[in-house]
Amino acid sequence: MKILFDTNVVLDVLLNRQPFAANAIHLFSAVEQAVIQGFLCTTTITTLDYLCTKMIGRQSAKNAINGLLELFAVAEVNQHILKAAIASGFTDFEDAVLYQAGICAGIDGLVTRNAKDFNLAECPVYHPNELCNVIEK
Repeated sequence: MKILFDTNVVLDVLLNRQPFAANAIHLFSAVEQAVIQGFLCTTTITTLDYLCTKMIGRQSAKNAINGLLELFAVAEVNQHILKAAIASGFTDFEDAVLYQAGICAGIDGLVTRNAKDFNLAECPVYHPNELCNVIEK
């Protein structure tokens, strides 16, 4: 199962945001154990670098990004993705880009704590605790 991780779920792990971190860590473990194949959008990686540099420092942010790139596949962004995002009908362009990059990467679903942002998605959209339950079955 190929799952695109929204930026907020990754931040829950990197910044140990409570009470959300436990489910997100469980999903990272599922990626490590190849229970699911995790994807990050290119824009997620740049956003994470920016936010983590501000919150935990440059070197820690670089280390975190390197670790993510070892664990996750990357859903790339190009001109086709950007045009599809503009035409998608999503109200938030960043979410539209993330979603379109995931679709082009062949995802089976995405995991986010903000499902309403992806109400136009044509693939399953999971809350982290929902996806934890799905992969436990």
